[in-house]
Amino acid sequence: MRITKKNKITLLILLVIFIIYLYNILPSVISWGPSSNYENVSVRTTVNVTQAYPEIINITCNNGASVTLNAGTTYTLICLVQIRDYNGGNTINSTNGTFYYYLNESSDPDDNNVHYTNTSCTENSTNGYYTNWTCAFSVWYYANNGTWEANITVKDDYNLTAKDYTTVTIDPLYALNVTPVIDFGNRAVGDTTPPIPANITNFGNMDINVSVYGFGGNNEVTGAGLAMICEVRNITLPNERYDLSSATPYDSMTPITGAATHITGLTIPQQTNDSKPEINTTYWRLHINITTNPFGVCNGTVVFSTEVP
Repeated sequence: MRITKKNKITLLILLVIFIIYLYNILPSVISWGPSSNYENVSVRTTVNVTQAYPEIINITCNNGASVTLNAGTTYTLICLVQIRDYNGGNTINSTNGTFYYYLNESSDPDDNNVHYTNTSCTENSTNGYYTNWTCAFSVWYYANNGTWEANITVKDDYNLTAKDYTTVTIDPLYALNVTPVIDFGNRAVGDTTPPIPANITNFGNMDINVSVYGFGGNNEVTGAGLAMICEVRNITLPNERYDLSSATPYDSMTPITGAATHITGLTIPQQTNDSKPEINTTYWRLHINITTNPFGVCNGTVVFSTEVP
């Protein structure tokens, strides 16, 4: 049979098509061979984790607000701790915390100015993996103002622990306390009393200066210009005086006025000794003026105020 030129072209086209077909299916055909089972083998892996570390999810102290300490006493700082443990929230068996000034360390000894410890925080509630605890710190009025850190450590039944911290701001506190009564005793018209001490205690966490002013009785309006209101007549302001020394003569002392006046030379520092409050003393004297000739029980008010040094 004679192959024509046209048939040759047709055969050539068919051969090209067949080669292309083999090229496309050849990888699949080869993969059918048994050797592929030993070139790529998938193996499943498995493990059962039975002891997970606890996790501190969140720490919130003082509801997220800055702290204004209580003058002359302690402020209870409440820190709420949210914990998760995949062994169960009820496996958390202890939580403790330290609260310390940012320039200190968690491991430092306790000091009312800069460091507090709570080794027995309390559990509030537990639900599934989650548990909530409270760490409270009784912070003294003279604790440093500024940035503090609340560092919390939790431990579970497997002795696995987690640690985390949050920051808290303690505000400056300018506060003082004074001897409750300056009692000049029983006196006659014309007398000048001996010096009577009035102690001023720094009840805050800042150094303070002090100013004073006075008025008669207990009302600034009706008592203006007076040191004391008596049953009969009154005692005027210039007759009541103060100084920082008990040895200062009456004539050299500073008369009190009706406007707040800075006491020169008086600065009371922040307390730094836990057993020793910072106290300074002013001395007061009263002259019972013959001109006004008062009689009976007399009462007045002296107002002591903090000033920023």
